[in-house]
This record gives sequence, structure tokens and C-alpha cells, in this order.
Amino acid sequence: MSEQHDDRPGRAESERDAAAAWSVPAYLLGGMAFYGLVGWLLDRWLGTSWLVLVGVLTGTALALYVIWLRYGTR
Repeated sequence: MSEQHDDRPGRAESERDAAAAWSVPAYLLGGMAFYGLVGWLLDRWLGTSWLVLVGVLTGTALALYVIWLRYGTR
């Protein structure tokens, strides 16, 4: 049996854009969740209540930086 390949020139670019559409929100949510959790754990350990916000903002900033490095330089 022969395999059928779609050799349209825009197909690879379209698939790359679809992958980026899923990975950008994943980077944002993952960064906010991870660093927010680290901030929450530090809050519990140190008895503060503001490090969770610092963690979420730090995670957002780092995720945006990674997104810019990966997709902003095309």
C-alpha cells in the first residue's frame, strides 16, 4: 500500500502555527502555576501572604520571555 503525502507548501507552516497556538497558552499557564505554587509554599513556610502574587507574576514574566525567545524571532 502506498502512503499519500500532502506536498502543499503551506502545510508545514500551518502545522507549526497550530502547534504554537497550543504551546503558548501552555507556557503561560505552566509558568504561572509552577511559580505560583513555589510562592504559595514559601508563603506557608515564611508566614507571609504576598509571595504567591510574586510567584505568579514571575512565572508570567518568564513564560512571556520564553515565548518571545521561541516564537518572536521568526
